[in-house]
Order: sequence, then C-alpha cells, then structure tokens
Amino acid sequence: MNTEAAEMNLAELLGLQFPLIQAPMAGVQNSALAIAVCNAGGLGSVPCAMLTPEALHEELFTLTAATRRPYNVNFFVHQPPTPDAAREQRWRTALAPYHAEFGIDPDEIPAGAGRAPFSAEFADVLEDFKPPVVSFHFGLPAPALLQRVKSWGAKVISSATTVEEALWLEAHGVDAVIAMGLEAGGHRGMFLTDDITTQVGTFALLPQVVKAVRVPVIAAGGIADAQGVRAAMALGAAGVQVGTAYLLSKEATTSALHRAALKSPAAAHTALTNLFTGRPARGIVNRVMRELGPMSDAPPAFPLATAAIAPLRAQAEAKGSGDFSPLWAGQNVSGCAELSAAEITKALFK
Repeated sequence: MNTEAAEMNLAELLGLQFPLIQAPMAGVQNSALAIAVCNAGGLGSVPCAMLTPEALHEELFTLTAATRRPYNVNFFVHQPPTPDAAREQRWRTALAPYHAEFGIDPDEIPAGAGRAPFSAEFADVLEDFKPPVVSFHFGLPAPALLQRVKSWGAKVISSATTVEEALWLEAHGVDAVIAMGLEAGGHRGMFLTDDITTQVGTFALLPQVVKAVRVPVIAAGGIADAQGVRAAMALGAAGVQVGTAYLLSKEATTSALHRAALKSPAAAHTALTNLFTGRPARGIVNRVMRELGPMSDAPPAFPLATAAIAPLRAQAEAKGSGDFSPLWAGQNVSGCAELSAAEITKALFK
C-alpha cells in the first residue's frame, strides 16, 4: 500500500483532513483535547474507561456542541475479575511499608475497580449521540453489544499488539486495526496473551499486520513528529495514532507533577508496569516501580490493584511527589510541546 493510498483510505473511512487519531488518554484529558484535535482536522478521542454513564453524557454533550467533525469514543472491554481475598491481601502486604510510612490504615482502604468495561448502560448513552467512531481496548465487546454499536453506523476500531490479535479483530468485524507497538504509553492493548515477551516495537509490528489483514492499519507507539508519521505511512499504515505528544498541550489536563516529569530527564526512562492497575502499562519509572517491580506478581487482577495504591498516590502528590503516581508516557517524548493541540496536530503533517 503506497502512502497516498493509505492516507486516502483512512481519510475516506473516518472523514478526516489528516490521517491521525489522537490517542484516548484517561486521566490526562477530557473532551477539550478531543474537540481541539477534531477542529484541527484529526480524529479527537474521548477516553471513557473512568467515566460513569452520566459523566459520559456530559462529555459528549459538550463535545458535540463544540465541533461538527468526526470524533472517537474509547472503551475498555476487560472482563471484570472475581475478587480474590488472598491476592488482595498479598498486594496490601507488599504495600504495607508504604502505608505505614504515610500513616495510612490499610483496613480503611475500600476495595474497588475504578474502571468499568463497555456495557449496555454506556451503549444507551452512545445511542443518543451516535458517535462516528467507537474504539475498544483489550479486544471487543460481546457480539450483541458490538452489533448495537454498528447499528447506528459507527466505525469500529480496536488495538492489536500482535499479528494474532489483529487477525482476531478482523475476523470479529472491526473496520480498522490499531497496530500498537511496544513504545506506546499507557495500557497495552494485549488481550489474547498476557506474555509481555510477545510485545514488539511499532516498526516491527506494523508491516506484519499490514501484510496479514485486509482492513486499514493505524500505527501507534513512538510516533511523535512528522518524520515518524512519514515512516509509518511508508510501511503501509493507513494513518497514525499519537498520544504522548499531546501530554503537554494546553488542552490536556495532565497534572503539574506529570508535566514536570515529562519535561525532566526522567522521561527518558519508561517501563511497562502492572503496579498501578494490575495490567501492563508504560509510564515513567518512579520510586514504587523501582522498589517493587516494575512488573510484579503481587497486584490483583486488573483493575483491582488501583484501590490499595490510590491513597499512597494521593498522599505523595499532596507533598509534591510523583513516587506513587502512574506517570504514563511512551518511549518517545521528543514531540511533547507546550503548544495548542491544533499546533501539534498540524506539525505532525508538515
């Protein structure tokens, strides 16, 4: 697939000026970033994994009032785990020295998930808005829910971290596949395996996925400038998904601590960690990752690990420390700039 055809395919599929998807990034953005990217000609995305149905309705009401351009809503589709008391206790035992350090009584920490998978309740909200694009992480929802999304004309895309996952997604009806390289920040989209040795870099994964599937393939991971975009397109990508480059944008809600880390030498050292949620996700290495992991057998299944570490994050952040915060970032922070999202978007296609 040549570059011109690839751009044409994604532009035609999603109705965009630029073959770009702004990666949905829960915790560091709201609809403001999505609106800015949409109005600049890319596909802005709203991350929904940490929203209630009521909050989702509010975000979509705000977004659709501010742009007439296509947009994307993104959901996790993990299977909620059965709580395991022994595993939860093992996790709290691992965190006990830190709880003691901050004077936190672990018996007062409630258990909880913090992230909800796509459900009929979310679909009810979406049906009122009929978003042009709905994307998923960790696979796809149940067939009945997926068909409901498609029934109002939405294009469906999802992340693949291996060729096998890309083939599975194509077989189950996606309109495009995101080939998510190991460089990408935030949660890995892996769903057919939990073996991180299967995870490869973007420019190793991308041509293999392009060769294997017939649907358009969107490259994600480590793409932070126009040169990276051109490289992805030269390897057959129909477009790119970019997240980390927007973390310092004016419209992002990235915290002051997170912004400072992204601008520091520490941002050159990222790793996959399961300490914050129970699933592998890439972030800037900090104290808790150095001392406990970054990958550990102690945390309970995703997303139950969040509950016991959340009070540590809150206490440390109150003292100006990101030692217990998920400082999500990809391996390439060179594109991070304190500019408007529109400026960042247009710079990717110079």
